[in-house]
Amino acid sequence: MSDYDPDRDDGDLAVAPARPKLKRPPRYRVVLLNDDYTPMEFVILVLEQFFRMDREQATRVMLHVHTKGVGVCGVYTKDVAETKVEQVNTFSRQHQHPLLCEMEEADDGE
Repeated sequence: MSDYDPDRDDGDLAVAPARPKLKRPPRYRVVLLNDDYTPMEFVILVLEQFFRMDREQATRVMLHVHTKGVGVCGVYTKDVAETKVEQVNTFSRQHQHPLLCEMEEADDGE
């Protein structure tokens, strides 16, 4: 026979509901790719306007893109990263520059 009695009063005993394990959403790096035609000033403008970088930080990222071929603009959730990529690519085309922005899945440590 079982010891369980649904009519028994447990007094002040509180049973905490189990909390679900939450997982952080995947993150994505937004990167700029170097090309031989987009002016450096335009890249700095893009970094300031779309990624809220100050002039010094935007210049550092632009030089990294220029020397290494690619540079990280930021790490975001998927929806935000997709929006940033679309905004930058549209803005670049509107100004007749071939600057290309892409997103890639970030490692867990970022």
